[in-house]
Amino acid sequence: MVVLDIEEMGPVINRLRRAQGQIGGVIRLIEEGRDCKDVVTQLAAASRALDRAGFAIVATGLEQCLTAPEGVDPADREAMEKLFLTLA
Repeated sequence: MVVLDIEEMGPVINRLRRAQGQIGGVIRLIEEGRDCKDVVTQLAAASRALDRAGFAIVATGLEQCLTAPEGVDPADREAMEKLFLTLA
C-alpha cells in the first residue's frame, strides 16, 4: 500500500488551498451575478489546480513504488495505474 508522506505533501496542500480559494471565488462571482467569462475563467483555474494536485499525489506514489527496497507490489502498481487513469 502506498502511503503519502505528509512532509512531501506541503506543495500539494498549498495547491489545494489555492483551489479552495478559487472555488470560493467562483461561488462569490455567481452570487454577485458576474459575467460568465469571469466565472468560467476562475472555474478553469480551480480545475487546473486540482488536476495538478492529483498528478503530484500520483507522482509521489509512483516514486515510492519505484524506490521501495522490496520492489513493487503488483497490487500497488495496479492501484497507481488506476489512480493515474482517473485523472487522465
